[in-house]
Amino acid sequence: MPDVTRPDGALIHYETFGRGYPLLLFAPGGVNSEIASWEQFSVINPIAEFARDFMVIGMDQRHAGGSWSAPTTFSYDLTVADQLAVLDDLGLESAHVWGGCIGVCYFLRLIREAPDRISAAVGQDPVGLDETNSVDVFTAMFEPTINLAREKGTIAVVLSAHDDPLFVVNNPGGPFARRITVDDEFRTMIEAMSADEYVALVQSFSNSIWPDSPPYMTVSEDWVRTCPSPLLILPGSDEFHPTGIAEKICADAPRAHCLDVDCRSDTKLAGTIEAIRTFLLEQTPS
Repeated sequence: MPDVTRPDGALIHYETFGRGYPLLLFAPGGVNSEIASWEQFSVINPIAEFARDFMVIGMDQRHAGGSWSAPTTFSYDLTVADQLAVLDDLGLESAHVWGGCIGVCYFLRLIREAPDRISAAVGQDPVGLDETNSVDVFTAMFEPTINLAREKGTIAVVLSAHDDPLFVVNNPGGPFARRITVDDEFRTMIEAMSADEYVALVQSFSNSIWPDSPPYMTVSEDWVRTCPSPLLILPGSDEFHPTGIAEKICADAPRAHCLDVDCRSDTKLAGTIEAIRTFLLEQTPS
């Protein structure tokens, strides 16, 4: 279970499963985009379904899972560099990618920055901003930790983090909960902060991971119209993952195809898994 050391001190954790052409996974879960999220939050677990066809690479994005040691700043430039570092550590020139939820933000930015490294992408429940939602839908999850710090201080945030360090299910523990529970020096730093200092830190993180940049957050509409990679999109159907965002990707990107919004229903799931497998195998370099 290797880790990659990054220039800013972050250790990025990844694991490999199976053999074959590489398939790099960017998990759902927002701040908690980590390997375990596929089992917890996804109807389709690509590790279980595709390791017999591909070398599936699961990674914990910075601040998630085993990649808890990242500094408190966040940027998509850093995450792109992390993702390429994982490919480099494995000696891989190119790979398919599969992103769920925030993972679509990740892979669109990665393709923009390193198009020659990505041969095809599966996008599951893409997040985005359209007329059905606003960035407040995404940043609201940070309010419980901000309110807790203001009302009871940062020690209360630390105690909440120890109750459950998974931010996606325990918002009061904050986005740095995992590190608080395993890094005594970092925990002491958070406890020593004033409420105002902690709130400013969380708000900066929130604005960076969920930028108010419709519709795709991490890339422009103009760039998506030139996206060189083949894309297979599984639409979402809620305020975090508007169906219209998936449909817009498929309308904008020249090599994108959308499956049905109910493609993971009981009656369609098996066919969807095979459609994904066929897509990835057809796009695998000979």
